[in-house]
Amino acid sequence: MKLRTLAAACAALVSVSFAGAALADDPITAKLQNPVAAKTKLIAGGAVFMCEGDVCLAAAPSSRTYATSTCKELAKSVGAVASFGGARKQLEAEKIEQCNVVALPAQQVANN
Repeated sequence: MKLRTLAAACAALVSVSFAGAALADDPITAKLQNPVAAKTKLIAGGAVFMCEGDVCLAAAPSSRTYATSTCKELAKSVGAVASFGGARKQLEAEKIEQCNVVALPAQQVANN
């Protein structure tokens, strides 16, 4: 009986691990309110974001990339964010507002 319980616990742990990995593999896109002046590469939330025009993309995000704190890191570097997330989940409007509190002003984005 103990062996069956242990086997079930291990199976549950493996399922949770794969679910987290699947979510982490989902690319994260930040749509910016204003385009960046030039291609920009930066690290936020444990992932490398490539920004061009009004889009920043993390093609290989980590498990901590989908977070308001990551959105804030981007906003601080490249300006206000209009949307942030992956195909499965997007940050809600209130979290985008929190993110943009630290946003680099549009004039500085244009000058970078």
